[in-house]
Parts: sequence; structure tokens; C-alpha cells
Amino acid sequence: MIKILVLYYSRHGSTAAMAQIIARGIESVAGAEALIRTVPEVSSVCEKTADTIPETGSIYASLDELKTCDGLALGSPTHFGNMAAPLKYFIDNTTEVWFSGALIGKPASVFTSTGSLHGGQESTLLTMILPLLHHGMILLGLPYSEHALRETSSGGTPYGASHLASELNQITEAEKKLCLALGARLAKTALLLKQA
Repeated sequence: MIKILVLYYSRHGSTAAMAQIIARGIESVAGAEALIRTVPEVSSVCEKTADTIPETGSIYASLDELKTCDGLALGSPTHFGNMAAPLKYFIDNTTEVWFSGALIGKPASVFTSTGSLHGGQESTLLTMILPLLHHGMILLGLPYSEHALRETSSGGTPYGASHLASELNQITEAEKKLCLALGARLAKTALLLKQA
């Protein structure tokens, strides 16, 4: 059994909903299990620390879970065309993982949710890809053989799954298909790499 870490930050719930769908895609592959984790808020008050277990939602990720995963799906809402500060803070504190080389050769993918159509979906995905390249991970996107990439009028890019979020927009069928496809592709690749 391989474990794929679905690590995300979500402020209003859209990125968390995408994480759940990507996890379903991962678990649609025999022999693959999704481990869904989040990261705590970043506080501007130095004395404040996060509880070990959040009141609701996914539990917080540990560096050990990152080290031992067989693959990674990394997700964040778009904040001014960039990944959100809480996720970046977690990633910025993975130096010991980088020194150990634990992520070298493991597959990874990225996903995001934006509040506006041209809110920086692709640039946000690229900001998440950069540290994964430094960790030596193998990056997976969505090939155009995924028909939903040509059908979507909201989210969906070759860089990774994306969603256009607003008060009226639920995750569309095309966006769901792309999240499922990304999760399945990540799990299949992790299995192949593990067997090699």
C-alpha cells in the first residue's frame, strides 16, 4: 500500500473540497491510500501557537508524514498570484526534509482555488512547484488527453487542478473530473515508481 499525502491550506473551504476530490481520485487506484492534512494559520502575534489538533477539518501535517509519503498533492488558495502564507510557512520549514533527500524521486502535483477567473491560478501553481523541484520531486500536471481541460470554462490547467470559487460557484463537473484525474495520475505514478 502506498500513501499519498494531500497537503493543503484552505481559508474558506474551496481548496479543502478540492483536496477531498483529489483524495477520491487517489483511492480509486488499487493499492493507494490518501492521507489528507492541512497546515495551521500563521499568526502575526509571536506568542500565539497553533493547537496540535484543529477544532474542525483535517489534522495538521507533520514533517515525518512528508518524509515518509510516497507522493504529494500540494494545494493552496491563490493569494495575489501566490500560494497562501500558511502553506509557504510550512514549506519554508522543510529544510531537514531537504537535507535528508526524503522527497527525491517521488511524484508530486499541485492544485489551487481562486476567487476570480484571472486571479493567478497558473502563477500560484508555479509558486508551489518551485520548492518541490528543489526537493527533487517529479512533477505531474494534467495532459490535454484529459478532455475536461478542453471543456472547462472556469478552473483547470495543464500545471494542475484549479477551481474558480465565489459565493455562487461550486466545483464544476469539469473541475471535479480534473481533480479526480490528477489524484489517480499521482497514485498510478507513485505505484510505478515504488515498484521500479
